[in-house]
Amino acid sequence: MAHTANIVQLKPRTMAAFEAYIREAEAAMVPSLHGHGAFLWSDTDPKIAQQVRHGDIAAQLWSGDAAVKIPNGLIHDWIGAAFIPRATVAATLALIQDYDNHKNVYQPDVMDSKLISHHGDDFQIFLRLLKKKIITVVLDTDHDVHYSSVDPARWCCRSYTTRIAEVDDAGTEKEKVLPPDTGYGFLWRLYSYWRFQERDDGVYVECRAISLTRDIPMGLGWVIEPIIRKLPKESLIHTLKATRDALTSA
Repeated sequence: MAHTANIVQLKPRTMAAFEAYIREAEAAMVPSLHGHGAFLWSDTDPKIAQQVRHGDIAAQLWSGDAAVKIPNGLIHDWIGAAFIPRATVAATLALIQDYDNHKNVYQPDVMDSKLISHHGDDFQIFLRLLKKKIITVVLDTDHDVHYSSVDPARWCCRSYTTRIAEVDDAGTEKEKVLPPDTGYGFLWRLYSYWRFQERDDGVYVECRAISLTRDIPMGLGWVIEPIIRKLPKESLIHTLKATRDALTSA
């Protein structure tokens, strides 16, 4: 591992650019929560709406055709949608809020999961994540999660990572958790925005995942690029599919 990618530190200007992007993205989300425009992203495009209704999991970049370049970093902004027939919003929320069980529902991406605390619609959770592509990276992550109801059939959720720390030699006696924001930089932040709508005899589940990673250094593209470019989309599709599979089998 050490021979293929250099250790990097998350720089303040990288974080500042990410926070500015998030502020703009969140401000743009507000109107659709108050009845201005479609609540679901998939409803903005008849073709995507039809694909999702017929069982496909749709996923694409929120805008443009590549990650957003910022100083010493990349922002990956993906949106995905799935339809779960015969599911209810109540059952969907119960599954997703059962954080102790995420290690079973979302494996192998989620190696371990724990509910740390829960007050009303607010949850603090721990997830140990596995990112595997050419090389394997294990991350210990803490998340601050908040749910809100628009009306009985429509719910939202936003989840912010509050700590992401890489783990060396995970699961062995030599296991060592590195300080946050240092390491290989394959995931520095992950902010997720979920929407759930019960209709058409099922539930539409959408997730917009905005993540921050290092940029791709010259000469190391072959090892780092597959992790940074492909994993955000693959992880999003896997999460939506695992959610649907768990609810369908229940």
